[in-house]
Amino acid sequence: MVTWLPNHDNEQVIRTFIVTLSETPGIGWASVNKVLMSGMSLKETITADKLIRLGIRAQPAEEFCRRWTGNIKPAWEDALAGQGGWRLTPLDSEYPELLRQIPQPPWVLYGIGDRRLLSTPCLSVVGTRNPSVYGRQAASALAGGIARQGFTVVSGMAKGIDGIVHQAALDAGCGTIAVLGTPVDTAYPPENRPLYRRIARDGLLLSEYPIGTPVHPGMFPQRNRIIAGLSLGTVVVEAASRSGSLITAEQALEMNRDVFAVPGPLGSTRSEGCNELIRCGYARLLSDARQIGEEYPDSCRRMPEPERDGAALTAEEEAVLRLLQDGPRSADGLLEALNMPFGLLQAVLINLSLKHKIEQQSGSIYMAL
Repeated sequence: MVTWLPNHDNEQVIRTFIVTLSETPGIGWASVNKVLMSGMSLKETITADKLIRLGIRAQPAEEFCRRWTGNIKPAWEDALAGQGGWRLTPLDSEYPELLRQIPQPPWVLYGIGDRRLLSTPCLSVVGTRNPSVYGRQAASALAGGIARQGFTVVSGMAKGIDGIVHQAALDAGCGTIAVLGTPVDTAYPPENRPLYRRIARDGLLLSEYPIGTPVHPGMFPQRNRIIAGLSLGTVVVEAASRSGSLITAEQALEMNRDVFAVPGPLGSTRSEGCNELIRCGYARLLSDARQIGEEYPDSCRRMPEPERDGAALTAEEEAVLRLLQDGPRSADGLLEALNMPFGLLQAVLINLSLKHKIEQQSGSIYMAL
């Protein structure tokens, strides 16, 4: 038994103790660690006074004792199980080994989806929430290529690069892990609800936050350590000089994990962070997904390339796609440039969206992927 665990013969009791501590409002990672490191015996009565002497504030200490002595089951637990949800602690054999090795491994992981993905070799791919066309294309190509080599793509399901890489991995017929900065039952941002549902069905949604935890901005940087911790290496596609993606890269470096960066065009502010990582020697330049297979030959398991949708494009679809590859345009701009009937253009745009060739942005602006 691990030395930091409290004294009890029944491992399930210890597991329940860890879960109850973690789910008590006002008791964070450091407080759980204090209690577990104290050598407390679960064979004795646990009182609020004992917890307060360990540095736990009075109100959380009293709330924990109410839950622990009353054996109170959280109201959301049945709902989570009804969605195919589950939770893991470091006591469980399925808890990811790489995650155990980080400085602050989550005491509890909540998941919806295929937990077998936790035992696969993982690579995280992260980047800006506002990518350029270049960044979108690079993220999609790299994530799909990495997935087809047998790696599970990990990201944070945020806007921009995160969503693109999850989609690319799924489109390649592979699994993907989304580490959420919210409780696992919450899709954020709201526009990613369709992606959330698809990952729940074909991949894995993961969070360290109990259901019902109020969402605040600090939760998102905190989850980045899990993204890096699950992964053999982290790939940064587009990142400005102060991008949140650089936090994930820094944490990966602190964990002695590999970092890769995609070089960006000269003068592109979206790529300043990536270029700096490469220039300073913190990241290896990545220009092709096959490099990942070469870096991790023992984990690489190449899958067949999918059939390309491009061969099935009509002449009208090819004309629209060529224009959008030069830069985003509105529907009116496309009408003016192509002199195409309005109804035909709308049908073409819908078909290209279904084929994952373009994406509609706010204001009826269309962008090539």
